[in-house]
Amino acid sequence: MWTFYEFINFRYLKMIISIASGKGGTGKTTIATNLAVALSTEVKLLDCDVEEPNDHIFIQPDINYTERVSLKVPHVDMNKCSLCGLCQEICQFQAIVVVGKTVLTFPELCHSCGGCMEVCSEDAITEIDREIGVFESGSRKDLEFAHGRIFVGQVMAVPVIERVKAAVQPDKVNIIDAPPGTSCPVISSVKNTDFVILVTEPTPFGLN
Repeated sequence: MWTFYEFINFRYLKMIISIASGKGGTGKTTIATNLAVALSTEVKLLDCDVEEPNDHIFIQPDINYTERVSLKVPHVDMNKCSLCGLCQEICQFQAIVVVGKTVLTFPELCHSCGGCMEVCSEDAITEIDREIGVFESGSRKDLEFAHGRIFVGQVMAVPVIERVKAAVQPDKVNIIDAPPGTSCPVISSVKNTDFVILVTEPTPFGLN
């Protein structure tokens, strides 16, 4: 437990703090937004709950920057393709498969590793951009703000989260509102943070 002296000097420590929870509805966003407002200066709030961002509802920042977030996905030139199947063999997510005399791609499964393009001896595979979400940043008085929003129907939240985390400012206290749960988006959000505050509810389900 911090003393009052330690708390009032907390704002002068440059660090990254993630607010996380094992499930939704525990008050994670309430803690994150109130902590950001309480510290007031030299603080940046980053909402990494990109599937359902709502910190902006409480903070009401003035958004002054917007950027589309995209992934690189394969595009196959069938005039060059020899149907060797090496691209299918290297893909661990079945995002590209050889079916008969054609090659099918499933962009929503692609993790943008570029492996299929590397193993293609015919140079038949190139990469194209596929938009999956949006990044926005702004401020409210002295509080800096950034969040991401994944498009409806998209499942690759991590690249959008990584774009939000790229906005971390080392000269400020950075507060990250992580997604609920324990899956990949949460791991990506809390990675390389100095402290994680876990918010739960006093029930058997909340504490398990």
